[in-house]
Amino acid sequence: MRRLTVVCGLVLCLSLALVGCASLDRAGDHRLHASYSRDFDLAYRVYLPEGYTRKDQRWPLILFLHGAGERGADLADLERTGLPKLIAEKKLDLPFVMVAPQCPADRWWDAPALATLLDHVVATYRIDPRRVYLTGLSMGGTGAWMLAAEYPDRFAAIAPICGRTLPLRAAPLKDMPVWVFHGDADNVVDIWNSENQVKRLREAGNTKVEFTVYPGVDHNAWDRTYADKRLYEWFLKHTCRDDRD
Repeated sequence: MRRLTVVCGLVLCLSLALVGCASLDRAGDHRLHASYSRDFDLAYRVYLPEGYTRKDQRWPLILFLHGAGERGADLADLERTGLPKLIAEKKLDLPFVMVAPQCPADRWWDAPALATLLDHVVATYRIDPRRVYLTGLSMGGTGAWMLAAEYPDRFAAIAPICGRTLPLRAAPLKDMPVWVFHGDADNVVDIWNSENQVKRLREAGNTKVEFTVYPGVDHNAWDRTYADKRLYEWFLKHTCRDDRD
């Protein structure tokens, strides 16, 4: 997977306008002026798979949400951990487009801002909208739960890692394929968060929930999760059409 870096500022109010954005699906710096109710500046980095230059193919997309430690204004910080780190170190070669936004230093993940970004990425890159996947770690795991609950029809499957879950509702995710990961020695986000959400999903009738617990593992449940290609194989088993029929 080769890296394509795109810096994109998002200012959210009531409409969406694009300035100077020709050929946005290749390297370059671009600015997206979007709006809905409150300002939220969001930069992001895009990683493209080998073969993306072929014009006759649409690609699956992974939206990755980082943890609290990667918030800020330097996109290089994204590659300190998680999926961007593995890709930057050439330890993964995945058949996905991957987009990794960076949350500003003084903010938490904002679902409408992320949905606006997702709309833009799907429209700009050659993405198969039936194969959009969501994952995140720690604060990003919390963001993944939140975003999927707000926009369940946008994702074919989600994989939250060691995220907080309260007061999230389970009902919007009753048909969503979900694979949850947590270490049972986590002293930052107690494993109860994942255990409780898995329980509520199953009580809501979700039969597509998988839960992996790492014995003796602390908060870092993401290194082994993202290094395991079974996660990406599992993603590709699901499409929005198949899983919503």
